[in-house]
Amino acid sequence: MRITDVVVTPIAFPDPPLLNSVGVHEPWVLRTVVEVRTDAGLTGLGETYGDIGHLNRVRAAAPALTGLDVHDLNGIRARVSTALGGEAGSDRHGLTGRLTVESTVDRVFSPFEVATWDVRGKALDRPVVDLLGGAVRDAVPYSAYLFYKWAGHPGAEPDEWGAALDADGVVAQARELTRRHGFRSIKLKGGVLPPDEEVAAIRALREAFPGHPLRLDPNAAWSPATGLEVARELDGVLEYLEDPSPEIEGMAEVAAGSPLPLATNMCTIAFEHLAPSVAAGAVQVVLSDHHYWGGLARSKELAAICRAFGIGLSMHSNSHLGISLAALTHLAAATPNLDYACDTHYPWNSAWDVLAEPLSFVDGSLPVPTGPGLGVELDRDKLAARAEDYRRCGIVQRDDTGYMRSIDPGYERRRPRW
Repeated sequence: MRITDVVVTPIAFPDPPLLNSVGVHEPWVLRTVVEVRTDAGLTGLGETYGDIGHLNRVRAAAPALTGLDVHDLNGIRARVSTALGGEAGSDRHGLTGRLTVESTVDRVFSPFEVATWDVRGKALDRPVVDLLGGAVRDAVPYSAYLFYKWAGHPGAEPDEWGAALDADGVVAQARELTRRHGFRSIKLKGGVLPPDEEVAAIRALREAFPGHPLRLDPNAAWSPATGLEVARELDGVLEYLEDPSPEIEGMAEVAAGSPLPLATNMCTIAFEHLAPSVAAGAVQVVLSDHHYWGGLARSKELAAICRAFGIGLSMHSNSHLGISLAALTHLAAATPNLDYACDTHYPWNSAWDVLAEPLSFVDGSLPVPTGPGLGVELDRDKLAARAEDYRRCGIVQRDDTGYMRSIDPGYERRRPRW
């Protein structure tokens, strides 16, 4: 089966005012849907980021894939690499770490790679999980992803979630997410309030949910001294502490004295980062993400490396829709050493999905789609609506800090902040 065409569609959909260590989510999320069409009449789907730099790189690579066999992942990645010409992307919004030339190729290659798995699964009438080695679990556990947030965007009506600006608000949000979806583990996005207030929120969650594993992610907002203090304070409360401090060096300093394992999706985000991270003892849990690591096959390589070095494995999420969630789920179901529930933003964004049938959690887990390929189908009308949202939203680059400054001109982006 050879690739005859690749269609790249930028989309946007509404997002609540979710707070983080660099500002607040804008009213619109940007994503990109990729469709890989073949001479067999089969089309595969992929989903990726929507920021203008990444979108332009995806658009530049797409025509270079015409004529390639969908089974030739090495050839497809080589064409992507050539099309990008050694360009390295940048983490302009400050939440995903330092990109390299190789990791930039991986990020652009990923949606095309996922789409080829979708095509091959459809051709064989088998779900992608079977092609990845078979399911070791029939349903993949996900965590309730909590955020400090305003009641609504400034000048807009309050959203359905309301405000969460203290421990009580965080617990209320957790109760609602677990009521709706049955999540059995909980993650709080921190780095927003002083550390003692976020520690208090975690302790309130522990009291309200005594049997749920908890995790806290301040997105490198703390100095190593603060990170170590919080790790000791929450020993026995958290299952892991995610990215307390910046870079491999900062994480290693915390890890040296932390009673808690440290997780990351910021300091170790490319294959080049693994050796120095292991040498420094910086990370005990890697948050895999096929959008970062070059798709499903390279994520399986990452899992094998983690297993070899005794590093735990979880999965990271950013704002996404159902194509990404389906891919995450097939990958997680086929990864034996996935030790923790996966992250997902899907409950915040699922109302705007472009799938014909949005995905649903059952008791906090997502059943692995059983249809051929990814097991999901596009709704063309929904895709067209989200593409129109992109054209009219006026945003082409995520900028949490800029949006925060438009509301609070005195806001400073600092790392570490505490």
